[in-house]
Amino acid sequence: MFEDKVLSCKDCGAEFVFSASEQEFYAEKGFTNEPGRCPSCRAAKKAQSRNGGGYSSRPQREMFPATCSSCGKETTVPFQPTGDKPVYCRDCYTPRNRSNW
Repeated sequence: MFEDKVLSCKDCGAEFVFSASEQEFYAEKGFTNEPGRCPSCRAAKKAQSRNGGGYSSRPQREMFPATCSSCGKETTVPFQPTGDKPVYCRDCYTPRNRSNW
């Protein structure tokens, strides 16, 4: 049913074989698109994604200095503390948060 196809990598331009067994695997998984990258570019893209690079990475979250309302330890939080609500460090926040479950 499937036959080997020669495809061209969209990143490096090299030709690579999309084998009949790979096509069968893609069909079993319900994938409708052929691979656009050769195996080495695919592996490089995957490694880049794992290391926080690539298009899927989020920008670094801005952190703000704060003093824990429970233990007094200096910490950082992902929001600007306004002083009207208590702020907790990770060690003090986790037990409080779990008790609400």
